[in-house]
Amino acid sequence: MAFSFNPKALFFCVILVSYAISCSKSESADDEEYGPAQIVSRALLCLNDNYIYKNCDESYRLTQSGNINVSPQETDQFCNGPCLAESNHVLNCIRDIFSNFCFYNRATIRDIRDTLKAGCSYTGKRGNFDVAEHMESGAWKVLHLTYMYLLITIGCILVLWNQY
Repeated sequence: MAFSFNPKALFFCVILVSYAISCSKSESADDEEYGPAQIVSRALLCLNDNYIYKNCDESYRLTQSGNINVSPQETDQFCNGPCLAESNHVLNCIRDIFSNFCFYNRATIRDIRDTLKAGCSYTGKRGNFDVAEHMESGAWKVLHLTYMYLLITIGCILVLWNQY
């Protein structure tokens, strides 16, 4: 039996692969003109943007390393002052440039948001701004990506296999 390509099946596989590629790219429309290093540099500029960080003391600011240096004694000042809002604006700025951004400590934007939310909450976690405790497991991130690509590959194989 000869193997022949069905145009519909080939089109389906191209769509699946395109979807996989789009899931791993930034959401910014300008990314085509920038390389990965330039995109990361643009995202990091949000951390030093004087229009975003106007009133928050520099010692409390989110850093490139992905740390939030706020002690439990300084929680009220951080959460009730301008720093919490300005930190969220910085995260929005980074997300708008590169939605899959990872800080130097491998924290995602979501990890930082979860840390801010827990650190400023009125629970037992109030005052705990340790990002590492709020980070998603690196193994889970790898497993999720591997699972996604595995499903796409199996989908393509099944579509092409049904050609007979």
